[in-house]
Amino acid sequence: MTLTTHAVVGASLAQFFPNHPVFAFAAGFISHFVLDTILHKDYDLTSFKKNKNDSLKGEFIYNKKFIFDLAIIFTDFILGFILVYVVYIFKSENSLLLVTLSGAIGAVLPDALQFVYFNFRHEPLITLQKFHLGIQHEIDSYNWGIFSQSVVGLFFILLALTLR
Repeated sequence: MTLTTHAVVGASLAQFFPNHPVFAFAAGFISHFVLDTILHKDYDLTSFKKNKNDSLKGEFIYNKKFIFDLAIIFTDFILGFILVYVVYIFKSENSLLLVTLSGAIGAVLPDALQFVYFNFRHEPLITLQKFHLGIQHEIDSYNWGIFSQSVVGLFFILLALTLR
């Protein structure tokens, strides 16, 4: 799933814990892995060199492609937080700001930890990366990926707004 989808779902789940930013963060973090089990398509990072024999031994190549990949990731991240702002924070009380951001940050953190793993391969990152890669359900269709992620994000927004 993209960072946008993860952030929106994490922020949506956070609405169920209006006074508990730690619970909101945990719900967002856990939701990341649940969402990754749903059929989806991630964008390809051109600076990432996969290892055909062992997915844990891939590596980032730091060149111009890496800068382009960072721009894509940053755009995805910012888009997610803009949506979170528009849907939840813009018209909310200030007390929900911390909770909402906690859920969104918790939800995107596992992907940031993947980057840390590929630069610092030690426990507990090794175990987390094995788990993260093991639950992924990616498909080759960008159309299906966009559709599935849009449906998931919209579902959680509607759920949170309806029950709030």
